[in-house]
Formats: sequence, C-alpha cells, structure tokens
Amino acid sequence: MKLNTDHLLRCVHTLESSLALYNGAAPDSIDQEVFRNAVVKGFEPVLEISGKLLRKAIKAYGGSPKAVDELFYKDVLRHAGKHGLMDPAEIERWFVYRDNRNNTAHDYGEGFARLTLALMPAFLDDARRIESVLRDKFGDDRA
Repeated sequence: MKLNTDHLLRCVHTLESSLALYNGAAPDSIDQEVFRNAVVKGFEPVLEISGKLLRKAIKAYGGSPKAVDELFYKDVLRHAGKHGLMDPAEIERWFVYRDNRNNTAHDYGEGFARLTLALMPAFLDDARRIESVLRDKFGDDRA
C-alpha cells in the first residue's frame, strides 16, 4: 500500500509559518491575534490528516478494513503504536493533542489559545515525525 503524505507536509509547513509569524508579531497586536488564530485553525487539519493517514497505514497490517474505519481516533493511535509507527510516549502526547482539539468545540477563548500555542513546538515535532515515518514505510516512491 502506498500513502501520499504531501498534503500533511504542506499543512505542517503552513502551521510552522503561522507559528513563526505569531512569534514575530508585536505582543498584543492585531497581527499577533490574526496569527494566533491561524495557528489554532492550522492545528486542526494537521491533527485530522495525521489520523486519517495512520488509519490507512494500519490497514496494511491486516484485519478488517471496516473495523479499522470504525475505530475511534485514540484507538487508531494505539494500533499505530502496536505496529511500531509510534512509541508509547508519542501516543500519550497525541492523546493530549486530540483532547485539546476536542475542546475547540467548547472553548475558543484566550485560555484555549494559550494552551494550543504551548503545545505547538512538541506537536510540530511529532507531526513531522509521523509524516516521515509514514513516508518512509508507505511512501509512493515519487522522486
């Protein structure tokens, strides 16, 4: 099975750029608020695309594709760990990222944004690692 991780990588780069612009903006400025919003919204697709790619990847290890499609997000992460795509510490961090993402439906306030921003350095490292692992194991062999 082949997976194309280009879209995930593009979203990671976009999120990294948004975070750099946020960090470079004048504190408490409108620009900083705009870039903060871009970081918060950019976090969502990286998390979701990562989960979708992991779901596809674990189908390669056998079992029922329908059963894999019915797994909850955190169960996808557990299966990714079982198949060596993630280590236990990464899985725990991704649980935190997922819980944070689920909170966006309930809290778009300053506290939520601060928590999301605090997660970004580790999240970006982990997202780059997932993209790399999936590309190395399931890449589509494009040059």
